[in-house]
Amino acid sequence: MSTVVLDKKADLAGHGIGDYLELEKILPTDYHSLLTPRETQQAIFHLKRYIEDNLCRELNLMMVEVPLIVDVESGVNDMLDRDGSRTPIQFHISNDRDKHPLDAQVVQAATKWKRVALKQFGCKVGEGICTDMRAVRKDYFLDHDHSAYVDQWDWERVITAGQRNLPFLKAVVGKVWKVLVGAEKFAIEMFPKLKDPRYPNLPEELIFLHAEEILDMYPDLPRKQREAQILQKYPAIFILGIGWPLKDGYPHEMRAADSDDWVTDTNVETGHATHGLNGDILVWNTVTKRRHELSSMGIRVTKETLKQQLELSHQLDFLQLPYHRAILEDRIPLSIGGGIGQSRTLMLLLRKAHLGEVSVAVWPKVLKEICANKEIFVLE
Repeated sequence: MSTVVLDKKADLAGHGIGDYLELEKILPTDYHSLLTPRETQQAIFHLKRYIEDNLCRELNLMMVEVPLIVDVESGVNDMLDRDGSRTPIQFHISNDRDKHPLDAQVVQAATKWKRVALKQFGCKVGEGICTDMRAVRKDYFLDHDHSAYVDQWDWERVITAGQRNLPFLKAVVGKVWKVLVGAEKFAIEMFPKLKDPRYPNLPEELIFLHAEEILDMYPDLPRKQREAQILQKYPAIFILGIGWPLKDGYPHEMRAADSDDWVTDTNVETGHATHGLNGDILVWNTVTKRRHELSSMGIRVTKETLKQQLELSHQLDFLQLPYHRAILEDRIPLSIGGGIGQSRTLMLLLRKAHLGEVSVAVWPKVLKEICANKEIFVLE
């Protein structure tokens, strides 16, 4: 088996950094935070309010409460990747001396819960919800932009069958991008010293590219290297069609089979052999000089595409779970939704080199020492 094939396999759901020796080489050597810790906290909370308010305004959403733990039997926890490599934290609740016990999981994302919640909150077509979601993902390699503690603006909106197409997806993505660009301007108005020639502002225009197009440009590179290369040309992109196997036989990245629709044929809209109604927003981070993912989003599965994707993923047993039954029986609405990484976004907008500068989490001693030597001070 060639090195290219091995690299592509390893890159499907990998973190992109092999170990802490590699991370030490990657982190900037000339870094100094533009904001003090106090200023950073002030900026964080003003920015969070700005993004929540404007995201709700642009997409017609309302803020709602979101669970931190869910019942295992509900099937609403997010498995993240269909290869089973990232599993949730599970625990037993011995309630009433084990007469009425529960088995629960800490959420990894609120993707499926949100779709059920649309019905619970009586959302109609064109209406939706937004959450200040917290999660734990224990299987990440902890580096500069991956933490076991996850915070996201998780949102979901009711759509019609006629809106399940790429033009509608792009229009919604454009509104999300408008909010992020506006948030950066807002941050600079609050703290003008964030305007630094070393760190150009986000472009007004987001470039849309299908994963197949990027593969055509860089056929011999693994996924993350393809992303890094295309971001040299376009510093802000939305990659369409993530989950379906590309012409080299590998998906751009693994995706859960029961949330985004990655199986729908989009040939009529693109003029090429393409699939998928989902994608990711990525930018070039001028502080870390690396690819930087901000958001994943997509049009959600129908009962037909749910069955197709579960069959392709060898997970048809999921169809017995309450969440999946609700889709099959048309008891929850068609929707579009996504998650915007809060700490990832704040890290970018506030010109930080590490997630730990904008969120409090746990980090190994080796990482904290590397950061301290580079004047990167993570919160504890």
